[in-house]
Amino acid sequence: MGGVNSSASRAGDPPPGATVTVVGIDAAGRQAPGGLAEVLAPAGLVVGAARHLAAVPVPPGCATVVLGPLAPALDRIRAAVATGTPAVVLASGDPGFFGIVRRLRAAGLPLRVLPAVSSVAAAFARAGLPWEGTVVLSAHGRDPRPALNACRALPAVAVLTAPGAGAAELGAGLVGWSRRLVVAEHLGTPEERITWTVPAEAAGRAWAEPHVLLSLAPDAADGGAGVGPMRADNQPAAAPAGGWALPESAYHHRASMITKSEVRALAVARLRPRLGRLVWDVGAGSGSVGVECALLGAAVVAVERDPAAPVRANAARHGVDVRLVVGSAPEALRGLPEPDAAFVGGGGTEVLAAVAARRPARVVVALAALDRVGPSVHLLRAAGYAVEGSQLAAARLADLPGGSIRLAATNPVVLLTGDRR
Repeated sequence: MGGVNSSASRAGDPPPGATVTVVGIDAAGRQAPGGLAEVLAPAGLVVGAARHLAAVPVPPGCATVVLGPLAPALDRIRAAVATGTPAVVLASGDPGFFGIVRRLRAAGLPLRVLPAVSSVAAAFARAGLPWEGTVVLSAHGRDPRPALNACRALPAVAVLTAPGAGAAELGAGLVGWSRRLVVAEHLGTPEERITWTVPAEAAGRAWAEPHVLLSLAPDAADGGAGVGPMRADNQPAAAPAGGWALPESAYHHRASMITKSEVRALAVARLRPRLGRLVWDVGAGSGSVGVECALLGAAVVAVERDPAAPVRANAARHGVDVRLVVGSAPEALRGLPEPDAAFVGGGGTEVLAAVAARRPARVVVALAALDRVGPSVHLLRAAGYAVEGSQLAAARLADLPGGSIRLAATNPVVLLTGDRR
């Protein structure tokens, strides 16, 4: 993998020395540290909003572009890069944080970024609050409902607002939720104002543009992680847009060797995948259980003895990263990172014993053979797990000739869940 200091070149790379420097400027006109004068001195092109161009010492005779529509500015920057002319782009705050860096990267431009303090970091600093783990969303130029729903669901959310999607509108949507709001107006300017309020009050007044809104559950407003029964980790659910418990047709599989969607739905629920957890899918087959755990934010290791199993193809099909370990368990489990939860879809009690010996907090086992249920329950209990189980026997609608409908039974499966005591 290449880095910013790599000397290797790829086809189509710009000529050496043609990097575009993106400089962050805060609301008070202060520039990012890192030698702004030295960056501007050789510049042949400086691009930025009018207020940013007025805030920096643009060299005499240097060409400038006032940002409005981005496309003309991109054309000028590309031309500068093509001729090896140093170009500087001025932007607000941290330009890699909901800023222009994404658009410039998408245009294929080579970048060096000198960030200033982001407005979100400044808002938390002015409020005297920690902000690690805070979910940050933008309502600028997009549907504000996802930001509003995040404020309703999580104890610490920061929103970059926009006219019509600011503290008044979001406050109105939060009436009925127990939240403290911090509204940071005109950060870094003489007109800066930090206001602590509640949703109903925020909804009833006008706020200066631009401003940042912090939505905090009461305990988070005191620097804690959550309030009462609310989740303390503040991680947003990584619910995939296409859902989960997907039909078998959503996966490549052979001879119906796949965990059926009805079983998969309960298995994934029992595994409790989310961001920050590692799940093993042992005897992965098609990898459908592991893929759906990855879709919900978990890191996943799939163990499968058949090198031709379509685990990688299914992971790629659904846009997730599932690490595949080809080999037979329990031997293939040696050296793997410790799981938070493990799904065992095959291999018998020897494999289950090896998984339980690694002491994940939760083990989920799918069993089609009834004679394996008793030994598996006893094994998990002996390993220190509290065990519960269900038999899942689904019947699916199927068409009959003449327009009639029948129920077609799927093979029953026993699903065991072991919770470590």
